[in-house]
Amino acid sequence: MTESGDAASGSPLIDVILPCLDEAKALPIVLAGLPRGYRAIVVDNGSTDGSPQIAAGLGAVVVHEQRKGYGAACHRGLEEATADLVAFCDADASLDLAELPTLVTAVAEGSADLAVGWRNAERGSGWPIHARVANRFLAWRVRRATGAQIRDIAPVRVADRARLLALGIEDRRSGYPLETVIRAARAGWTIEEFPVGYAPRVGRSKVTGTVRGTVTAVKDMSAVLVSKPDQRIEGA
Repeated sequence: MTESGDAASGSPLIDVILPCLDEAKALPIVLAGLPRGYRAIVVDNGSTDGSPQIAAGLGAVVVHEQRKGYGAACHRGLEEATADLVAFCDADASLDLAELPTLVTAVAEGSADLAVGWRNAERGSGWPIHARVANRFLAWRVRRATGAQIRDIAPVRVADRARLLALGIEDRRSGYPLETVIRAARAGWTIEEFPVGYAPRVGRSKVTGTVRGTVTAVKDMSAVLVSKPDQRIEGA
Protein backbone atom coordinates (compact mmCIF):
# COMPACT_ATOMS: atom_id res chain seq x y z
CA MET A 1 0.00 0.00 0.00
CA THR A 2 1.30 3.45 -0.84
CA GLU A 3 1.70 6.12 1.80
CA SER A 4 0.30 9.46 0.80
CA GLY A 5 2.16 12.11 2.43
CA ASP A 6 3.08 14.92 4.64
CA ALA A 7 0.92 14.92 7.72
CA ALA A 8 1.43 18.66 8.29
CA SER A 9 0.33 19.80 4.83
CA GLY A 10 -1.79 16.90 3.64
CA SER A 11 0.30 16.82 0.46
CA PRO A 12 2.50 14.01 -0.83
CA LEU A 13 6.21 14.47 -0.31
CA ILE A 14 6.94 13.01 -3.76
CA ASP A 15 4.64 12.11 -6.62
CA VAL A 16 5.82 8.99 -8.45
CA ILE A 17 4.48 8.84 -12.00
CA LEU A 18 4.02 5.30 -13.28
CA PRO A 19 3.03 4.97 -16.96
CA CYS A 20 1.03 1.78 -17.23
CA LEU A 21 -0.10 -0.52 -20.04
CA ASP A 22 -1.31 -3.96 -18.92
CA GLU A 23 0.78 -4.27 -15.74
CA ALA A 24 -1.79 -6.01 -13.54
CA LYS A 25 0.69 -8.61 -12.28
CA ALA A 26 3.46 -6.11 -11.58
CA LEU A 27 1.52 -3.30 -9.91
CA PRO A 28 1.12 -4.95 -6.47
CA ILE A 29 4.91 -5.41 -6.32
CA VAL A 30 5.62 -1.88 -7.54
CA LEU A 31 3.19 -0.15 -5.20
CA ALA A 32 4.30 -2.18 -2.20
CA GLY A 33 7.87 -1.01 -2.83
CA LEU A 34 7.22 2.72 -2.67
CA PRO A 35 8.84 4.49 0.29
CA ARG A 36 6.68 6.19 2.90
CA GLY A 37 5.50 9.62 1.80
CA TYR A 38 5.73 8.81 -1.91
CA ARG A 39 2.38 8.88 -3.71
CA ALA A 40 1.83 6.74 -6.79
CA ILE A 41 0.14 8.29 -9.82
CA VAL A 42 -0.61 5.43 -12.19
CA VAL A 43 -1.28 6.72 -15.69
CA ASP A 44 -3.23 4.11 -17.57
CA ASN A 45 -2.56 4.12 -21.31
CA GLY A 46 -5.31 1.78 -22.45
CA SER A 47 -4.92 -1.34 -20.32
CA THR A 48 -7.31 -4.23 -20.87
CA ASP A 49 -6.18 -6.42 -17.95
CA GLY A 50 -7.74 -4.51 -15.05
CA SER A 51 -4.60 -2.53 -14.19
CA PRO A 52 -6.48 0.69 -13.28
CA GLN A 53 -8.78 -1.12 -10.87
CA ILE A 54 -5.89 -2.94 -9.22
CA ALA A 55 -3.90 0.28 -8.83
CA ALA A 56 -6.87 2.13 -7.33
CA GLY A 57 -7.54 -0.74 -4.96
CA LEU A 58 -3.98 -0.50 -3.70
CA GLY A 59 -4.24 3.19 -2.93
CA ALA A 60 -2.74 4.77 -6.04
CA VAL A 61 -4.14 7.80 -7.81
CA VAL A 62 -5.24 6.62 -11.25
CA VAL A 63 -5.58 8.84 -14.29
CA HIS A 64 -6.23 7.88 -17.90
CA GLU A 65 -4.40 9.00 -21.01
CA GLN A 66 -6.16 8.14 -24.24
CA ARG A 67 -3.31 9.15 -26.53
CA LYS A 68 -1.03 6.16 -26.98
CA GLY A 69 2.63 6.47 -26.09
CA TYR A 70 5.01 6.33 -23.15
CA GLY A 71 5.65 10.06 -23.35
CA ALA A 72 1.96 10.86 -23.47
CA ALA A 73 1.42 8.90 -20.26
CA CYS A 74 4.45 10.49 -18.58
CA HIS A 75 3.36 14.01 -19.42
CA ARG A 76 -0.21 13.43 -18.31
CA GLY A 77 1.14 12.27 -14.97
CA LEU A 78 3.34 15.35 -14.72
CA GLU A 79 0.34 17.58 -15.34
CA GLU A 80 -1.69 15.74 -12.69
CA ALA A 81 1.04 15.80 -10.03
CA THR A 82 0.89 18.29 -7.17
CA ALA A 83 4.07 17.58 -5.21
CA ASP A 84 7.04 19.90 -5.68
CA LEU A 85 9.26 16.97 -6.66
CA VAL A 86 8.23 14.20 -9.05
CA ALA A 87 9.75 10.88 -10.03
CA PHE A 88 9.14 8.81 -13.17
CA CYS A 89 9.52 5.03 -13.04
CA ASP A 90 8.40 2.02 -15.05
CA ALA A 91 5.47 0.05 -13.65
CA ASP A 92 6.85 -3.39 -14.56
CA ALA A 93 8.61 -4.17 -11.25
CA SER A 94 12.06 -4.24 -12.89
CA LEU A 95 13.35 -1.27 -10.89
CA ASP A 96 13.89 -1.14 -7.14
CA LEU A 97 11.81 1.84 -6.02
CA ALA A 98 13.30 1.61 -2.53
CA GLU A 99 16.29 3.37 -4.10
CA LEU A 100 14.26 6.45 -5.06
CA PRO A 101 15.19 8.44 -1.92
CA THR A 102 18.82 8.58 -3.05
CA LEU A 103 17.81 10.40 -6.23
CA VAL A 104 15.26 12.54 -4.41
CA THR A 105 17.82 13.64 -1.84
CA ALA A 106 20.19 14.81 -4.58
CA VAL A 107 17.49 17.09 -6.01
CA ALA A 108 16.05 18.20 -2.66
CA GLU A 109 19.48 19.15 -1.30
CA GLY A 110 20.55 20.90 -4.50
CA SER A 111 23.43 18.76 -5.75
CA ALA A 112 21.38 17.93 -8.86
CA ASP A 113 18.60 19.59 -10.81
CA LEU A 114 17.80 16.29 -12.51
CA ALA A 115 18.67 12.96 -10.91
CA VAL A 116 18.52 9.94 -13.20
CA GLY A 117 19.09 6.22 -12.79
CA TRP A 118 21.25 3.87 -14.78
CA ARG A 119 20.30 0.23 -14.77
CA ASN A 120 22.66 -1.90 -12.71
CA ALA A 121 21.39 -5.10 -14.26
CA GLU A 122 21.36 -8.35 -12.34
CA ARG A 123 22.55 -11.48 -14.12
CA GLY A 124 19.57 -12.89 -15.94
CA SER A 125 17.73 -9.58 -15.67
CA GLY A 126 16.01 -10.12 -18.98
CA TRP A 127 17.54 -7.02 -20.54
CA PRO A 128 18.21 -8.32 -24.07
CA ILE A 129 21.57 -7.68 -25.72
CA HIS A 130 19.95 -5.77 -28.60
CA ALA A 131 18.33 -3.39 -26.11
CA ARG A 132 21.58 -2.91 -24.18
CA VAL A 133 23.53 -2.09 -27.32
CA ALA A 134 20.87 0.37 -28.47
CA ASN A 135 20.81 2.01 -25.06
CA ARG A 136 24.58 2.44 -24.94
CA PHE A 137 24.62 3.90 -28.44
CA LEU A 138 21.93 6.44 -27.59
CA ALA A 139 23.62 7.39 -24.31
CA TRP A 140 26.85 7.97 -26.25
CA ARG A 141 25.01 10.23 -28.67
CA VAL A 142 23.51 12.24 -25.80
CA ARG A 143 26.94 12.63 -24.15
CA ARG A 144 28.37 13.82 -27.44
CA ALA A 145 25.51 16.22 -28.16
CA THR A 146 25.09 17.76 -24.71
CA GLY A 147 28.05 16.86 -22.50
CA ALA A 148 25.68 15.20 -20.00
CA GLN A 149 27.64 12.29 -18.52
CA ILE A 150 25.02 9.55 -18.59
CA ARG A 151 25.29 5.83 -19.23
CA ASP A 152 21.59 5.08 -19.61
CA ILE A 153 18.54 6.77 -21.09
CA ALA A 154 17.09 7.69 -17.71
CA PRO A 155 14.63 4.90 -16.87
CA VAL A 156 14.21 6.65 -13.50
CA ARG A 157 14.07 10.44 -13.28
CA VAL A 158 13.55 12.90 -10.41
CA ALA A 159 13.19 16.67 -10.71
CA ASP A 160 11.18 19.69 -9.69
CA ARG A 161 7.70 19.47 -11.21
CA ALA A 162 7.33 23.14 -12.19
CA ARG A 163 10.78 23.26 -13.80
CA LEU A 164 10.06 20.11 -15.80
CA LEU A 165 6.87 21.64 -17.13
CA ALA A 166 8.83 24.76 -18.09
CA LEU A 167 11.20 22.68 -20.21
CA GLY A 168 8.41 22.23 -22.75
CA ILE A 169 9.04 18.56 -23.52
CA GLU A 170 7.24 17.74 -26.77
CA ASP A 171 7.83 14.04 -27.49
CA ARG A 172 4.92 11.77 -26.59
CA ARG A 173 6.49 8.45 -27.56
CA SER A 174 9.61 6.60 -26.43
CA GLY A 175 11.80 9.67 -26.83
CA TYR A 176 10.34 11.43 -23.77
CA PRO A 177 13.10 10.59 -21.26
CA LEU A 178 15.83 11.34 -23.78
CA GLU A 179 14.30 14.73 -24.60
CA THR A 180 14.07 15.44 -20.87
CA VAL A 181 17.81 14.92 -20.49
CA ILE A 182 18.67 16.93 -23.61
CA ARG A 183 16.50 19.90 -22.70
CA ALA A 184 17.72 19.85 -19.10
CA ALA A 185 21.37 19.78 -20.20
CA ARG A 186 20.87 22.62 -22.67
CA ALA A 187 19.06 24.64 -20.02
CA GLY A 188 22.17 24.42 -17.83
CA TRP A 189 20.79 21.94 -15.32
CA THR A 190 23.12 19.82 -13.23
CA ILE A 191 22.42 16.18 -14.08
CA GLU A 192 23.56 13.46 -11.70
CA GLU A 193 23.29 9.74 -12.42
CA PHE A 194 22.90 6.96 -9.86
CA PRO A 195 22.88 3.16 -10.18
CA VAL A 196 19.49 1.54 -9.62
CA GLY A 197 18.85 -2.15 -9.26
CA TYR A 198 17.40 -3.76 -12.37
CA ALA A 199 15.80 -7.20 -12.15
CA PRO A 200 13.66 -9.32 -14.46
CA ARG A 201 10.45 -7.45 -15.20
CA VAL A 202 7.05 -9.00 -14.62
CA GLY A 203 5.59 -9.86 -18.02
CA ARG A 204 7.02 -9.03 -21.42
CA SER A 205 8.31 -5.58 -22.30
CA LYS A 206 6.35 -3.68 -24.93
CA VAL A 207 9.59 -2.00 -26.03
CA THR A 208 12.74 -4.01 -25.35
CA GLY A 209 11.06 -7.41 -25.36
CA THR A 210 11.38 -7.63 -29.14
CA VAL A 211 13.89 -6.41 -31.70
CA ARG A 212 11.04 -4.60 -33.46
CA GLY A 213 10.10 -2.78 -30.28
CA THR A 214 13.69 -1.75 -29.67
CA VAL A 215 14.08 -0.50 -33.24
CA THR A 216 10.91 1.58 -32.85
CA ALA A 217 12.21 3.08 -29.61
CA VAL A 218 15.57 3.89 -31.20
CA LYS A 219 13.78 5.63 -34.09
CA ASP A 220 11.71 7.68 -31.65
CA MET A 221 14.77 8.69 -29.67
CA SER A 222 16.88 9.40 -32.74
CA ALA A 223 14.13 11.71 -33.98
CA VAL A 224 14.45 13.68 -30.75
CA LEU A 225 18.21 13.99 -31.24
CA VAL A 226 17.78 15.20 -34.80
CA SER A 227 15.06 17.69 -33.86
CA LYS A 228 17.55 19.67 -31.70
CA PRO A 229 15.31 20.80 -28.84
CA ASP A 230 15.81 24.42 -27.77
CA GLN A 231 19.42 25.20 -26.96
CA ARG A 232 18.35 27.21 -23.95
CA ILE A 233 15.04 27.17 -22.09
CA GLU A 234 14.42 30.59 -20.64
CA GLY A 235 13.41 30.52 -16.99
CA ALA A 236 13.96 26.78 -16.61
